[in-house]
Amino acid sequence: MGKIIIFSAPSGSGKTTIVRSALKKFPELVFSISATTREKRGVEKDGVDYFFITEDEFKNKIEQNEFVEWESFYGYYYGTLKSFINSKMKNGKSVVLEVDVKGALKIKKEYPDAVAIFIRPPSIEELKRRLRDRKTESDEDLQKRIQRAEMEIGYQKYFDYVVVNDDLERAKKEVYEILNKELNTED
Repeated sequence: MGKIIIFSAPSGSGKTTIVRSALKKFPELVFSISATTREKRGVEKDGVDYFFITEDEFKNKIEQNEFVEWESFYGYYYGTLKSFINSKMKNGKSVVLEVDVKGALKIKKEYPDAVAIFIRPPSIEELKRRLRDRKTESDEDLQKRIQRAEMEIGYQKYFDYVVVNDDLERAKKEVYEILNKELNTED
């Protein structure tokens, strides 16, 4: 049976960069693709980065209890499909999930053996700089993300590991060490 590895972090903390690097270094890991109602950004691909579905489709899946977790924020829905996780784990694969903190805690409740890793920025000021520099949000969305980040950092104590991303290469190495430890232990 595979394991569940959960990554969570405020937007702009470097989580996606770290997760992509870990997936390359650990080819035995499978990335869990979340469903969302938001529009694609840039080069994102349906079924690769997210399952892009309509709000009606998403609400139907909620009613059918098809999500292990789901959340609505920034005016969009995001969720993790139970069927995806269970089929991969049943086939012995370890599944990496990249979700918000509330989703991580819901997954941890349903799958207590899941390993939860929180990636945090070195400071809120640095996070603001990173978000401004990537130029993907309006000023209003940027403010929402900063407020949410402050709330999310308060949840880090519920995670198995906290990695501060003040130096990307060091943070990646720390995550690799965690994965080596967790993937090479028997339940």
